[in-house]
Amino acid sequence: MAEVVFLDKLDRSRARGLAVVSDTAPAARVQRVALIGTIPPRRCGIATFTADSRAALLEAQPDLTVDIYALDDGAAANTGEAALHVIPQNNAAAYQSAAQAINASGANVAWLQHEFGIFGGPDGEMVIDLIERLQIPLVVTLHTILENPSPNQRRITDVIIRRAALLIVMAEKARDILKGRYGVPDRQIRVISHGIPDRAYVEPDLAKPEFDLAGRDVILTFGLLSPDKGIGDMIEAMPVIVRDCPKAIYLVLGATHPHIIAHEGEVLRESLQARTEQLGISDHVRFIDSFVDLDLLTRYLQAADVYVTPYHNPNQITSGTLSYAIGLGKPVVATRYVHAQEVLNDGTGILVPFRDPASLARAIGELLRDDGRRERMAQRAYRVGRSMVWERYGRTVLSNFASLLAERPVEHIQHQISNPVAGTAALKRLTDGTGMFQHSRFGVADRNHGYCIDDNARALALVAIADDLEAPLRNELSMVYAAFIQHAWNPGLGVFRNFMHYDRHWLEDGGSDDSNGRTLWALSLAATRRRGSPIGEWANELYRETSFSLTALHSLRARAFSVLAAVEMARGGLATDVSEATLKHGAQALMGGIKAHSRPDWAWFEPVLAYDNCRLSEALIAAGGALGNEDMRAKGLETLDWIMQLQITETGRFRPIGSESFGNAYAPPLQFDQQPLEALAAIEACIAAQAVEPDAKWTRWGEAAYAWFVGENDLSVALADQESGECCDGLTPQGRNANCGAESVLAWQLATRRILDLRAKSTTQDREYAALETMNLLFWGVGASEA
Repeated sequence: MAEVVFLDKLDRSRARGLAVVSDTAPAARVQRVALIGTIPPRRCGIATFTADSRAALLEAQPDLTVDIYALDDGAAANTGEAALHVIPQNNAAAYQSAAQAINASGANVAWLQHEFGIFGGPDGEMVIDLIERLQIPLVVTLHTILENPSPNQRRITDVIIRRAALLIVMAEKARDILKGRYGVPDRQIRVISHGIPDRAYVEPDLAKPEFDLAGRDVILTFGLLSPDKGIGDMIEAMPVIVRDCPKAIYLVLGATHPHIIAHEGEVLRESLQARTEQLGISDHVRFIDSFVDLDLLTRYLQAADVYVTPYHNPNQITSGTLSYAIGLGKPVVATRYVHAQEVLNDGTGILVPFRDPASLARAIGELLRDDGRRERMAQRAYRVGRSMVWERYGRTVLSNFASLLAERPVEHIQHQISNPVAGTAALKRLTDGTGMFQHSRFGVADRNHGYCIDDNARALALVAIADDLEAPLRNELSMVYAAFIQHAWNPGLGVFRNFMHYDRHWLEDGGSDDSNGRTLWALSLAATRRRGSPIGEWANELYRETSFSLTALHSLRARAFSVLAAVEMARGGLATDVSEATLKHGAQALMGGIKAHSRPDWAWFEPVLAYDNCRLSEALIAAGGALGNEDMRAKGLETLDWIMQLQITETGRFRPIGSESFGNAYAPPLQFDQQPLEALAAIEACIAAQAVEPDAKWTRWGEAAYAWFVGENDLSVALADQESGECCDGLTPQGRNANCGAESVLAWQLATRRILDLRAKSTTQDREYAALETMNLLFWGVGASEA
């Protein structure tokens, strides 16, 4: 049973009739994971977490492949042996390269460890360059979630939220912040506690001799030294603790944070040591300036009687050191940061106010003096820790990955829409007595950009094929667009002008090859589809007048449009000697492009991808049919299959070649910006392919390109509005472009008409294409071998 799916509230009441059958894909076992973060020997908590997460995944599923994509801050050899791909932290191009490598790797899921400080750019904004280019499901572990972010931090977080299929956090408070402050739906969030090593419980007195701590009451803080860790507060508390517990010793285990070293050297550590001497407690505080490995850290933790985390940041969502301490059965005293509040409940620890040495001294002193309470707290902490061990963590994460893959729908657009034709309000808004405006800003026509023949040619094509338009409006609009095109012709140079200022003066004597080719195509459609009307007669005459001068167009897209125009004229019985030559020369140029630039992994006409890509394949398919040339037709189908497979995601959605890809030689396509023009070109090329090679894939892919307009896209937002006929200018990494210019509106308007041709099982156009194949000698007076 089909269900009607509307993915954006803007168009819930307007994109009527699109029916989608969503089949849940069979549960898939995850085979490969791209894990993105820092990695040891880089000294930071995220690096340790990334390495431990990789080990946990492999323990849970030994045959899994986990590729590391490691951020490199420039320190020597700081990416480790496990790194498959190194991302120099401040190199923007490296993030794009990493995305391309992930897309090509065969990974099922990308898992990003996010912390603002580990990526390049202000607030780590370069991470956006990576995630916006990923073509596989993205899961993000948020190690920091800010309740009061700066505008740039909020922007980055919003992009991460939009791009992530799942967000993993380590505390319920983090879920609450995501839901309440950022508007994230609960179904997108998973709360999974920080993993910990699975170690046996050891009585502290048994572990102390290794570190010359026998007979001492050991208080431990572990982690990279930085001002917000609250070490100074503990030092201020130690005189009171020592007064009541003379055997007490405070271990400060950990190197100074590399960022602190880079900017201040060891000023922080030296100042803390100096304060210890001033207070006369040097024998009761030991600084261990070392970044220790897991085994040594575990032994230090086992030797501790009390673990303390006197952090200053109340918004700290997770603390790996706190998790490790609980996992080894340590009684904990902590300030009231988020993670501590959630974990230290039910008698597993004591919470104290921030920046309060007296409270720290009181809580720690009470634990050191009460052996029974301390031991009961240790036992409860150890029991809680069993639910957090890394092996269990790995199984939980993998289970979520597998569920994510299984739940991703395989969508098949199945039923015809009941009322496919878009409204005309947008056409009227963009058209005045001169022609169609190029641009608009939030729905308001922008006169500063004036007019261009590209858009007026598309508009003429639309009114030529739109039989649904009421006759008075159709005639009125046709005359406006025709007059603009007529006025654009410059007989002195034998080309059409393109850009016109709002005051009606031309900004150039001649337009581009592409604009001239597109105008020939529009004239051919008006000549054949409106044959017998004044507009049809005018278009036929102007085509004949101008086509002779335009046989020397050089751009491949211009030649493609001139080929489509020539085939259209033949289809309507209006072929000329000039259109015959245009067809042959244009088709040969397209074939020459394939011969010159295609490679085993690049079946295309050019070494780059650009705009209106599918038009090249469409033109070659049409030429092959018209000329009876099987090689041309086969190459047209082959190239269209190649470009469409680049533009269809693993779930069957259409992802047009992003404009960021334009000009990158032999490079995989980038995801954004996505433009409506590409979706229309895909639909029309699939129509041409279906006509000469009936195959369900052409219908399926063309339907996917149409569905892109109404929300079946990477961001699940509708760009087009059926009632008004408006269409946004495309999809950007930040969402849809709210402007609705002529190119986009016309692409949507044309798509709503052309989708019906694709759906028809036996259309007049199919028969006419077939007739062109069998009667090419009649049309052109040439044989296939001559073409």
